Amino acid sequence: LFLGSSGSALDAEVHIFFTFFGLNLLKKGFKPQLKGLMRPFTGMMIRKMKKEKVPVFEELIDQCRELGVKFYACSTSMKLMNVKKEDLIEGCEVAGATTFLKIALEADVTLFI
Repeated sequence: LFLGSSGSALDAEVHIFFTFFGLNLLKKGFKPQLKGLMRPFTGMMIRKMKKEKVPVFEELIDQCRELGVKFYACSTSMKLMNVKKEDLIEGCEVAGATTFLKIALEADVTLFI
């Protein structure tokens, strides 16, 4: 999301394609948490981000949308992960791998993270 908002702020056309567990980021009301033994540090990390004026997850999503970043949820991943279109945040499109590849093949830069 940092790269997406930064790229869009530089007037780049940005498309982000979410698959499998990445779909959680597009679910309404999702609150990211550190995993495993790091989970208790989630609140501490959020406070640190706010103190350092680093946008937290919800702010990054909003920034990206305001800057025109396009979000896509992988249709196949949605089926496998039991995610419905109505579970997703506003403005998110559902697309298959072919759609992603068409966008990627026309792009000047493609990142897979």
